[in-house]
Amino acid sequence: MPGRVSTRSARTSAAVSHKSSTLTLNSRASTASRVSTPYVEISEETPENELRTQISSIFRDAQRTTASHRKLVINLRKIQEACCYELTSKKGKKTGAEDFDEDQLAYEFTRCVLRVMPVKKSESVGERAIRFIGLFLKHANEKDNELAAPDDADESGVMVETPSTRLVSSLMHTVLPLLTSKDKYVRYRSTQLISHIINSLEAIDDDLFQSLRHGLLKRIHDKEAMVRVQAVLGLGRLAGNEADGEAEDSDDDSGAGLLEKLLDVLQNDPSADVRRSLLVNLPILPNTLPFLLERARDQDAATRRALYSRLLPALGDFRHLSLSMREKLLRWGLRDRDENVRKAAGKLFRERWIEDCAGAAEPEGEDATPDTKAPSFDGLLELLERIDVVNSGVENGVALEAMKGFWEGRPDYREAVNFNDFFWDTLSAEAVFMARSFNDFCRNEGHGKFEALIEEKMPEVTKLAFYLQRYIQVLVEAVKRVAQQEPTEDEEEEDTVEQEFIVEQLLHIAQTLDYSDEVGRRKMFALLRQSLSVPELPEEVTKLTIEALRGICAGDAAGEREFCSIVLEAVADVHDTIMDEPISEDVDESFHSARSEVSEDGTESRSGKGSKKSNLTEEEEADKAIREIMVNMKCLHIVQCMLENVEGNLQQNEHLVAMLNNLVVPAVRSHEAPVRERGLLCLGLCSLLDKSLAEENLTLFMHFFSKGHSALQITALQILTDILNQHGAHLLDTNPTLLKVYLKALKSGSKAPEVQAAATIAVSKLMLGRVISDSSTAIEDLLKTLVVLYFDPSTAHNQGVRQALSYFLPVYSFSRKENQDRMRKVSLDAMHKLFEIQETLDDEGDAETEMVSLSTIGAHLVDWTDPRKCYVPGNQLALNDDGAKKAVNGDVHLEFARDILERLSSGTSREEKKSLAPLLAKLYVSPSSTETLIRGVYDEVSIAVDEKLIVDATGRNALYKIHVSLGKIVNSMVEKEKASSKTRKSSVTPSIMADEDRTVLTATDAGNDAEEGEEVGEKAEMVKVEEGEESEGTIRAIDDVDDEVQKQLRDSLVESLLSDDDIEMSGM
Repeated sequence: MPGRVSTRSARTSAAVSHKSSTLTLNSRASTASRVSTPYVEISEETPENELRTQISSIFRDAQRTTASHRKLVINLRKIQEACCYELTSKKGKKTGAEDFDEDQLAYEFTRCVLRVMPVKKSESVGERAIRFIGLFLKHANEKDNELAAPDDADESGVMVETPSTRLVSSLMHTVLPLLTSKDKYVRYRSTQLISHIINSLEAIDDDLFQSLRHGLLKRIHDKEAMVRVQAVLGLGRLAGNEADGEAEDSDDDSGAGLLEKLLDVLQNDPSADVRRSLLVNLPILPNTLPFLLERARDQDAATRRALYSRLLPALGDFRHLSLSMREKLLRWGLRDRDENVRKAAGKLFRERWIEDCAGAAEPEGEDATPDTKAPSFDGLLELLERIDVVNSGVENGVALEAMKGFWEGRPDYREAVNFNDFFWDTLSAEAVFMARSFNDFCRNEGHGKFEALIEEKMPEVTKLAFYLQRYIQVLVEAVKRVAQQEPTEDEEEEDTVEQEFIVEQLLHIAQTLDYSDEVGRRKMFALLRQSLSVPELPEEVTKLTIEALRGICAGDAAGEREFCSIVLEAVADVHDTIMDEPISEDVDESFHSARSEVSEDGTESRSGKGSKKSNLTEEEEADKAIREIMVNMKCLHIVQCMLENVEGNLQQNEHLVAMLNNLVVPAVRSHEAPVRERGLLCLGLCSLLDKSLAEENLTLFMHFFSKGHSALQITALQILTDILNQHGAHLLDTNPTLLKVYLKALKSGSKAPEVQAAATIAVSKLMLGRVISDSSTAIEDLLKTLVVLYFDPSTAHNQGVRQALSYFLPVYSFSRKENQDRMRKVSLDAMHKLFEIQETLDDEGDAETEMVSLSTIGAHLVDWTDPRKCYVPGNQLALNDDGAKKAVNGDVHLEFARDILERLSSGTSREEKKSLAPLLAKLYVSPSSTETLIRGVYDEVSIAVDEKLIVDATGRNALYKIHVSLGKIVNSMVEKEKASSKTRKSSVTPSIMADEDRTVLTATDAGNDAEEGEEVGEKAEMVKVEEGEESEGTIRAIDDVDDEVQKQLRDSLVESLLSDDDIEMSGM
């Protein structure tokens, strides 16, 4: 065992100067550091010795497998001790390295390390060697620290110098110059080695620390992503040390400066591997946490998954995050487009977050699972509270998705849950949501596998009805108290929100119950009917009550009439209750005076209303007006919810007809804007139930669009779109101005971008559903407008428009051949419009507004009209084959080429021609296209070539390319015609020349020889382009080479006959 440091060493353990200790090695490596070569040249003059043999053998074995690394590290450590320490005992076995000193050990060790530098990334031996180096240096430092005497420990914080620290310093100063090598693999391996050693060691000398930091900082902007990944791995550890205060005395290059640079890389590096490495290795600090959590929206799925599977579990208690951040992380993760990210987010919620709330520590060991703990429902309720279930548990909230995954992944909680009477008597928002989510999961998941749990744990209909009745009463009382309290009192209002949420969840459960039990059905029916007549019932509760009531009523026409009559009775009760409150003399004023406004000639009559006015004060009249608005809004909301659950014919339901005449029509004619807008919505729902009513009111809806504000315009557009989808496209033919409404809405982006987005979605639905017929005159205008909107820079900030069109345009084009042809017809007009927009932007010099290039726009248009991507019914599987794609009819691109040539021949500007001509090279020319069309387009292209239609070189090359492609196809057609004509002649020849002693070619022989001659024909057809001074080409037409082709064909046939005879004779 070593007792003290060898006196043979040039360095002593008492020495503190690191500069002097590395002079020898630096001078030895100085030649190599000045040369950017794949490896550091080591002098060949050094003779072979025992130390080199032993160290080389160890490195050779370390490359083979990592299983033997621990043993090899111990062996190399023995060699190091033999070189650096003097043995106090002579009994120990000698290694053969006792005759060498520390400098020689460092030299031989570094020599072997440098051999690893040029190894490619794909070679696993490089990874094993670097892991071995890091493991040895860590082990050697630990052993040296154990051997260091307690007196050597420096309490001032200065690191004690040992043989291992000197070896690390020597190695690092040798490898550091390689960070700037021209060879990418040398930069990669040197950066990897430095980062691995930084992450392996506990402490590094301050001077070496700054050198490594400076060298790695340069590599975070390396052009190779693999180098940047290794650089940030090392800098992440250094940044963590500096952030802890180890570099407080530095100025610009402080820990904050390093963190700032790394955070910039985290946000902006184009490589996902770099961002992911930083995400995992950056220290979790208050100033870095927002940037780390931001990676939940990273474009790379693996990076997003790393956030949920590695960073957030290591973050600690999630309750330290803000409420909004918890909700965002949960929503982003559970609704991610990548399945693995969704799984990681769900696992985080049901395993990590629930354990934080349950107050239990994570079990140690990789094999430990959350199932080892007893379920804690108090923890589950706290978890739901921590994600603000009152707001996130509503429709489209993320809490339902989270709990669905929770019940699915935690069978222990699923089996242990118990909804007893005490639970239902003391419901909180979190408790009722837990019951509702459990009920939904058991009914909707597992294909009925969990139905037994419903029967076992959920209450029957009658009991649930009693609970619902109790909480509705509590809610109504709370609403009344809030209406009477001071505006500054918030506690009562918060209690009302929670009570409303509880009632909503109970109604959600009620909608899923089995009402085969007549007693329970009657109880629930009476409760819902009674509750619907309560004026104080909130709107969302009213909506859910009506939906539950519709589920209880029968699904046939009689059940629908019963449902409508019950709801309208509740409407009358609500009206009477509100209007009877303070003043009784003008009870029916607001509800029934609307009838007087509907006179026989359709005009509004105001005489009745004026005659009924009584001598009221201004305050009383204001209260009365407010009451009238309130009663109409409440009644209209109930009617709206009812109409959303009705499907039958309006005229066959006398209750709906009465409701339309007595409530909806007067509301539409009301002078109060809120009442009028809600009446419009109800009228639109009625129009969906009756075709004649829809036709009569189309003009009214268009009037509301033209005169209303943005929200009313969106409502009118949605109503018009629903009517067209419901009743067919013939309404467009009878109302030609209707399409102008959509065109106006599509062009309203600058004034009302939300209206433009709604119109884009509406038109997309109408065109995808073929509601707008192919024969319509405006369909091309609409499609052209949509294409222009997609590329127009004015819609860059209107994400609703861009997102809708990014889906619609390719789906519409690829769904039918007719749609592709329509897209082809509008493409050039759309490009011309976009060219004008680009010219306007260039003239105005608006640097902030950027527009995609016309070449990119043209590439999109060519792709959307690609016949190989068009859906063919029954042939979609065959189109995956390249051969099947080549057999697709490509008339649409030939027509596209004809349109481009026509546009180039017209009075188009030179700049626009430059953007159009290159599209010719991107078109797909299919041999399966119509023959006459191929010949016609080829003739037009030939004329364009002869007339030198295109001036610029790029466009001219595109023209030559399509000319060659078309020429090959036309030439093959000519050859096939000739071969078929010769086949017909040869089939007749034997009967004519039967008596003559001649050699006759059969039809089969002629056909085979004709195929051999096709290569000659192709060569004869090849277009020869001779570049002159103006880089212009000349084309040899096929007709000019017909005689040559025939001569070569005859010669090839004769030669083949002669060769056959020779073979037969030689065989004899």
